[in-house]
Amino acid sequence: MLPKRWRKKHTRKVEIDPDEILIDSSNLPEFDTDQMEGRIERPLGRGSFVMTGAILALLFAGLVVRAVELQMIKGGAYAKQALENQLNETPVFADRGVIVDRTGRPLAWNDRTAVTDEFAKRVYADFQGLAHAVGYVKPPAKDSAGFYYRDFFLGVDGAERAYNATLAGQNGLKLTETDARGRLVSQAQVDPAVAGQKLALSVDAEVTQALYRALAGVAHESRLQGAAGVVMDVRTGELLALTSYPNYPQKALTDGDSAIIKALNKNPYRPFLDRATGGLYAPGSIVKPMVAAAALTEGIITENTKILSTGSISVPNPYDPSRPSIFKDWRVNGLTDVRDALAVSSDIFFYEVGGGYQGQAGLGIAKLDQYFKMFGFGQDPGLAGFDGALGTIPTPEWKAKNFPADKTWRIGDTYHTAIGQYRMLVSPLQAVRAAAAVANGGTLLTPTLIASSTPQGTKIQVSSYSLQVVREGMRQGVTTGIAQAINFTFVQAAAKTGTAEVGMRNEYQNAWVIGFWPYENPRYAFAVVLERLPAGTAVGGPRVMAEFFQYLNANHPEYLQ
Repeated sequence: MLPKRWRKKHTRKVEIDPDEILIDSSNLPEFDTDQMEGRIERPLGRGSFVMTGAILALLFAGLVVRAVELQMIKGGAYAKQALENQLNETPVFADRGVIVDRTGRPLAWNDRTAVTDEFAKRVYADFQGLAHAVGYVKPPAKDSAGFYYRDFFLGVDGAERAYNATLAGQNGLKLTETDARGRLVSQAQVDPAVAGQKLALSVDAEVTQALYRALAGVAHESRLQGAAGVVMDVRTGELLALTSYPNYPQKALTDGDSAIIKALNKNPYRPFLDRATGGLYAPGSIVKPMVAAAALTEGIITENTKILSTGSISVPNPYDPSRPSIFKDWRVNGLTDVRDALAVSSDIFFYEVGGGYQGQAGLGIAKLDQYFKMFGFGQDPGLAGFDGALGTIPTPEWKAKNFPADKTWRIGDTYHTAIGQYRMLVSPLQAVRAAAAVANGGTLLTPTLIASSTPQGTKIQVSSYSLQVVREGMRQGVTTGIAQAINFTFVQAAAKTGTAEVGMRNEYQNAWVIGFWPYENPRYAFAVVLERLPAGTAVGGPRVMAEFFQYLNANHPEYLQ
């Protein structure tokens, strides 16, 4: 039996009174039927559902039709409009830095001819002979769709390329908003452009032009293939003049004149070649001052040693005693010491001190190679941003590599190397460095095109006594020797000429002159080469320098002091 409390809970019958379910009709008036009181709810009719479904179906159909129109029928047009109605980023072109010469004359600047120009055109001064030193640029360029694939000026040659980072500046940024019809809505500059820096070169534009014109005059007269000239400060390495003939028109290249560019590319005289820095030529006798300094430093000779030049020397041929090897001088010079040998350019003297002969000891090819490198031959001259040609110093190793069919190094190879022949090649920039090292007492300077530069260079291991003797011999070459064409009262110069035979049958010659001025207190060194003159041509480098010195005396005497 369950407990009492459980019996009551489960046996009680609960009843609901009728008044808890039904509404007393007598109370209806007391309800507010507008507030839903006292109303009996009835379900919605079927018509309501049908009407609602019809309305929703119509709305959905309209959306589908609109979507088809937007995506399929007019999708391309609307997509194009959407793209056109965007923010576009366009560059604000920085003005390129101005290039001036050492006196402040503008050599390259910017010209914005119309306010609508997106960038300023690059303009070059009308000086002859400066194209290779100053260079040129390619301007910003667009593709066929009108978009920039190059939004900067590209330095291609000369200082424009070498110092492009300095000159370029930094482009700014502009945001442009257009509507679907391509009309400008708004425009704002986000980042301003920063102009490039001004660049002051060490060259004097008028002086360089004068040297170029002297080269061009000889070229036209003598039908030579090319020419180059360099003038360098022997204390700082700054280049006062750097020029190469023939030149090219900078404006035509910057403007992209296809007809002129095509003609330049077909020109057999190669106007794009910077002969001053990249041309390589057999130096001939201009290496004799370096050989003399080496022989004096090594004790091979003294300043009083005399060697007899009868016009030739004969070296026995071990393979055919009846046919000795004959090495000729360009003339009979008699007994000569080192100063005389430099003044008259005796080949016999330098054959013997270079390779030895009978009782006269010689440097030998290893020492020749060592001293030529000391004076900067066979090396990049180090002109920043320019591709310096290395050249060649012939050695037994070089011959074995380049002429495997005839590897034997002979005494004649040493003789010819000692006078700047036998495949020896140097550039005018290398030659002027060597001349400057003789002039300044033995510092091999790094050339520079920047005005007011801090001198950079290395001291070479050549005795100051040796260099002084060499300087005296080069001065004697101007006063009584074969460089008398530049013997003027208004300037005391020292020089060494050189003539190197070139061509398969020696049908051409390279004519050189190197030197420095003033003799007592050297300030500038120079090197000039005339390329591939017809053999036997009497005109040489001293003719060019004579015209150049006369120009300086008449127009810029400050450079002669």
